[in-house]
Amino acid sequence: MSVFNESQLEQAFVELLKKEGYDYVHGECITRDTRDVVLYEDLRLYLRKKYKADHITEDEINRAIARLETSDGGGVYAENVEALRLMQEGFSLKRTNPKLPNLHIYPIDYTESGKNNLFKFVNQFAIDGEHHRIPDGIVFVNGLPLVVLEFKNAIKQNTTIENAFKQLTVRYRRDIPKLFRYNAFVVISDGVNNKIGSLFAPYEFFYGWHKVEATDSILDGAFDTMFTMMCGLFRRDRLLDVLHNFIFLPDTPKGEDKIMCRYPQYFATTQLFNNILKHSRLNPDGDGKGGTYFGATGCGKSYTMLFLARKLMRSKQLSSPTIVLITDRTDLDDQLSKSFLN
Repeated sequence: MSVFNESQLEQAFVELLKKEGYDYVHGECITRDTRDVVLYEDLRLYLRKKYKADHITEDEINRAIARLETSDGGGVYAENVEALRLMQEGFSLKRTNPKLPNLHIYPIDYTESGKNNLFKFVNQFAIDGEHHRIPDGIVFVNGLPLVVLEFKNAIKQNTTIENAFKQLTVRYRRDIPKLFRYNAFVVISDGVNNKIGSLFAPYEFFYGWHKVEATDSILDGAFDTMFTMMCGLFRRDRLLDVLHNFIFLPDTPKGEDKIMCRYPQYFATTQLFNNILKHSRLNPDGDGKGGTYFGATGCGKSYTMLFLARKLMRSKQLSSPTIVLITDRTDLDDQLSKSFLN
């Protein structure tokens, strides 16, 4: 079995992302201030395309970018929560012409076509913060650094995938905190082991993405998880779906709480949601029988229900439905109510 060194692993990710339709640029080929973490040309281009019909002005583009960058402080976690909510929900922008109504700006195009979005993978992207650091890879969408990837050599002595975790969550977080304002999640890989997780999660909560489609068999062999992660999670529409609907930020966190779905929760939620729409009595052939979902103890059913409820509430077809939760145990009732209230 061949094993990648870090350079080969980096190139393997480049090729897989190119197949998924990402543009690829080496970090040294981008002319920029190394203190900046946003690709401003991409962000400006996206805003011009997305809001061309609204006749967005350059002044409005500048103010939209300033809104995305404006921070209330509070550290890396607070900034990440702030930016993620702007990316998930968008924000209202006053027009230069006061006679025009406010323009609602979405930094990411979540429409079905998503044709305005710009996807780019950049490796060796040097950043100057508290120290000079060069992350192995960054996925940018519309110029915003959504995913940071760190690679390690699987055969190098005294080096494990956990070293990649520490590099991201300790050294990079400390030395280049600006990079993580817009971060959805991070990836750690040695080619054989490939895991995703929140920057704020302990190592044991990092998890592989072992399926491309819900009906696939679970793949967990050497290098299989690299393929299933790239094709199953980094498919462009799916990456945006995860960003929009499958990252949970509590209103009143106990600590640095940020919950990202695991692949069984993603597929369960998506299948449930699609089945509910299919059987809805709003459809001429709908019978109102959305189906039943069985989940084992400890599989994260509560978060699956939370993700599902959010998708149902956002559904234009269902027009803000009433959702009823029924439980058979007091402890589960408490657990669910706290999660949903948050």
